[in-house]
Amino acid sequence: MSRIPAAKRRRISLPQDDSSASLPPKNYKSNLISNAAKWNLEQGYEQRPRKLKAKQRENRKLPIKTTEGWVEQKIAPEEEKEEDDDSGSFLGSGSGVEEDPEPEEEVLEEKPKVSQRQQIIEAKEELARIASLVNEDPEEHIGALRTLAQIAASANITVRKLALATQVAIYKDLIPGYRIRPLSEDTQNEKLSKEVRKLRNFEQKLVSSYQAYVKELGKLAKASGSGASEEVTSLATVAISCACTLLLAVPHFNFRGDLLRIMIDKLSGKRVDGDFVKCRETLETLFQNDEDGNASLDAVTMLTKMMKAKEYSFDESVLNTFLCLRLLSEFSSKASYNSVDKPTDQQYHGKKIKEKRDWRTKKQRKLLKENKAIEKEMKEADASVSHEERDRMQAETLKMVFVTYFRILKARSDKLMGAVLEGLARYAHLINQDFFGDILEALRDLISRAEASVNADVDDESEDDEDKVSQRYATRESLLCIITAFALLQGQDGATAASTLKLDLGFFITHLYRTLHPVSLNPDIELSSRSLHLPDPHTPEAHTQNAATNKINVQTTIVLLIRSLSSVLLPATALRAVPPLRIAAFCKQLMTVSLHLPEKSCVAMLGLLNTVTKTHGRKISALWNTEERRGDGVFDALKAEIEGSNPFAGTVWEGEILRRHFCPAVREAVAGIEKNIMEAR
Repeated sequence: MSRIPAAKRRRISLPQDDSSASLPPKNYKSNLISNAAKWNLEQGYEQRPRKLKAKQRENRKLPIKTTEGWVEQKIAPEEEKEEDDDSGSFLGSGSGVEEDPEPEEEVLEEKPKVSQRQQIIEAKEELARIASLVNEDPEEHIGALRTLAQIAASANITVRKLALATQVAIYKDLIPGYRIRPLSEDTQNEKLSKEVRKLRNFEQKLVSSYQAYVKELGKLAKASGSGASEEVTSLATVAISCACTLLLAVPHFNFRGDLLRIMIDKLSGKRVDGDFVKCRETLETLFQNDEDGNASLDAVTMLTKMMKAKEYSFDESVLNTFLCLRLLSEFSSKASYNSVDKPTDQQYHGKKIKEKRDWRTKKQRKLLKENKAIEKEMKEADASVSHEERDRMQAETLKMVFVTYFRILKARSDKLMGAVLEGLARYAHLINQDFFGDILEALRDLISRAEASVNADVDDESEDDEDKVSQRYATRESLLCIITAFALLQGQDGATAASTLKLDLGFFITHLYRTLHPVSLNPDIELSSRSLHLPDPHTPEAHTQNAATNKINVQTTIVLLIRSLSSVLLPATALRAVPPLRIAAFCKQLMTVSLHLPEKSCVAMLGLLNTVTKTHGRKISALWNTEERRGDGVFDALKAEIEGSNPFAGTVWEGEILRRHFCPAVREAVAGIEKNIMEAR
């Protein structure tokens, strides 16, 4: 087989590729300049498509010269991928619909999420850092108070509570012991030294930050209500607690009225809870610790306005806060709802004795004068309160208290009557004679109204529970009026008041005598006004009844009756001599009443009779001896008047029955009464 010859190799020139064709000729520059006038520049722009797809985009990059020739730049692959994605979607650029801002949404979602626990930890560290900086140099880092206010506006409730509590601690340390007054325009333009100007700037920034903080506390405290959530209610509780702390810590500083308004707004509500009790105790502590009387005057003024606006429909514990005022023990003058008695200085009309003066040199007199000036400046710097200013404040406060008491008496508020009568009894030594007559007239009207209501219930012969309760309250109200009337007289100069105003307490004594039999037949005589509806001890309302300041409404009816009888038969001051006829009539009735009383009440009543017989034994000894009658006729136990009952025409036969009582204490009390009568003879 023959061998096939190999193909002949020829030398072939390289084909002219695009890169070599793209090389510019030698006369490229001269041809470009000569043909430039023939170019149609607008034709290329006109033939260009209006909207290019992603793949048909024009490559605007210039060619690059390499060793192989001129090379055109290609579009970056990342951009092509994005363009392909956009062109492939149904909302691409070719569809004519605007694209959604998807990149912005992705940026928002990529933010790191911090848990609430981590937020609280970071907030604690930041609050501690800011507090330490402010305590180290307050004037330098006073601007950190704004940062605290921003943290207090956080969305996390726990962080807000921590920020509010931190601000309280910082302000307690920063607030000075004086009140900062606002700067006027003239004061701001004064030329001051660098230190004084720095101090003024610090004070103004402190006041402005403190004002914003107090306003924020007020907003948070008002946010709580019946329809509020638990988070809002807990935040309001923290805000009220912070306000109470500031009011007690810095009562002299600016914006005290705003803090008091937070307290009184809470006390004006009908809901009694822990925040209510906190505000009430704060006011009581403020009244007890107030030395100059300025804060007490502001608080009492706002309280009286609130009571009038509420038409005296509020909890009686708010009214009992007046019993914590320091003027009860410090104020010496007497006042009413419109005036205050000024003390008269005794003038010495005789010849003045010339004082013996010590001889001093000119230098000593000059030194003494300088020392007096220094002492005067020191007193002003210490802000010591003068007695005249304090008395003026307390006098204004006392007038407002009496205005409130008298208006409630006129309004006939049943819920507040016990608190008002106890308050008048406590303030008896500070009431002047003009106001005393008005109070007695109001008490007479109350007793007449109570007696009329009891008679109406008896005539109707209704056995409803509401009628029985109203009758029981009317009896207690009349007893309270009698106790208050005699307590007021004990606080006055009885002889002078009786001769000047012609006061007659016979109305109260007669009413007490008429109510002895109905009260003795009351089955609830050993129960107080609240014994029939005691609250659950586990509820917050159980802690709102303060027995220390509300003594008169927690006392039972028998206690009130014995207090009234003690005021009539055993007066503390010698207002007038008790006539034998009155003592005999009351003793005869009380012995009869003791037969119907329960065991404890009977023992208490016989104890009172034991004291009466020891004091007035000679006047009434004839009642225990049938052979020593002083009067003729018959004893009438149902007589309304004391003088017409003819007590000396009867005898105390009830002692023979009480001597055989089942209780040993009653038998011993009867034996003690008879022993006093035998000794009096």
